[in-house]
Amino acid sequence: MPQALERADGSWAWVVLLASMVAQGLTLGFPTCIGIFFTELQHEFQASNSETSWFPSILIAMLHAGGPLCSILVGRFGCRATVMLGGMLASLGMVASSFCRTLSQLYLAAGFVTGLGLCFSFQSTITVLGFYFIRRRALANALASVGVSLGITLWPLLARYLLEELGWRGTFLIFGGVFLHCCVCGAILRPVATGMVPKTRKGPSPPSKTPAPGCLAACGWAILRHLAFDILWHNAGYRVFTLGVTWMILGFPLPHVFLVPFAMRHGVDEHKAAMLISIIGFSNIFLRPMAGLVAGRPDCASSRKYLFTLAVLLNGLTNLVCTVSANFRVLVGYCLVYSVSMSVVGALFFQVLMDVVPMDRFSRALGLCTILESISILISPPMAGFVLDNTDNNFSYVFYMSSFFLISSALFMGGSFCALQKKERQGAQAEGEAGVTEASPEAAPERALTTEGIHTSEKRLYTEVMYVTSV
Repeated sequence: MPQALERADGSWAWVVLLASMVAQGLTLGFPTCIGIFFTELQHEFQASNSETSWFPSILIAMLHAGGPLCSILVGRFGCRATVMLGGMLASLGMVASSFCRTLSQLYLAAGFVTGLGLCFSFQSTITVLGFYFIRRRALANALASVGVSLGITLWPLLARYLLEELGWRGTFLIFGGVFLHCCVCGAILRPVATGMVPKTRKGPSPPSKTPAPGCLAACGWAILRHLAFDILWHNAGYRVFTLGVTWMILGFPLPHVFLVPFAMRHGVDEHKAAMLISIIGFSNIFLRPMAGLVAGRPDCASSRKYLFTLAVLLNGLTNLVCTVSANFRVLVGYCLVYSVSMSVVGALFFQVLMDVVPMDRFSRALGLCTILESISILISPPMAGFVLDNTDNNFSYVFYMSSFFLISSALFMGGSFCALQKKERQGAQAEGEAGVTEASPEAAPERALTTEGIHTSEKRLYTEVMYVTSV
């Protein structure tokens, strides 16, 4: 390798952290400005709300669904090459979308290609922080999340200005150049001495009489290896979290897409409407790192999943404000309260997943979770657009729908986590009573007879501990 390998937790790690902040601001912060173009695209293509909503839903769905493919590319080529590839794909998609003449072309260019590129750049920068930071990993993740908040703040303001000056086609062309900065961020990601590029694991060689698997079988084996269907089946805590989050995502992204059109329809100035999203992003700059640092404390480990559930519940209840009033001052207050719950949800998502899944299976569990999320994201905005088309553009029904999915998912996860914790306590109590019974004087001679009984007892105890941990 021509360049020197970098040391984990060294001085270059902070440069990598800065590059990760910029890349996350460019990628994960970008979908929040899509709502600014909603009305413009609807008039340009003479499309309904449902048809126009497919554009942001495809883009955000690809941002999540490309996770398993991104992990394969990182394992084969490393984080640096994957981030740069993502920047080029995102740029190519936005440049091509500026020449689109139909919505279907826009779905393919700005939705599929750009969304996949954003996924490669975003998830690779998340991965690389785990290699560069060991002792300060929680601090690094909290600081990196500031980049997302900055992106949420700046993208709507930039989009509103460029849309007035250049139109949506010229704006998308400029965005294509902006996304090339992801390539610069990727070039900074030097290899780490501890092994930045994970080695690909080779599967067992087939028997000599067995023919080599075909293309479909190889693809199926790769999908099963990178997705956690076995964890979903055996781990009750992961099953509750994944199903709850998948249901939650049906309502979570709707305010980001429809808040600006909702405010403009009720007479709010275009600049003030775009400023609402920026208020959410600006608040997240301070709230998201604070939430991440508090959630990372060891004494919060047992209550993290309940804090996450409460944040989802608050997020759903907050959306009901938009069904009551569309006054600009009321919407500013809504954005401030919404940003609190949004910050806690974003900060605790990965922490809760790490609590319910062993770390050696975390990447596979995250891959399956993002795949299921992408399905919800894909259908959520078009479903809301269909509601708008059939209710004479009554946005209240959209926020009612968002609140329903969020509140019901919070109640499901909170009740299920309580039930699992109660079951775990009962199992621990039964184990303790069994230990007392085995430690009684009557059981002592019988336990000392053979070493086989000792091994059997140890094996049973180990199995019970593993069961409780998986739950």
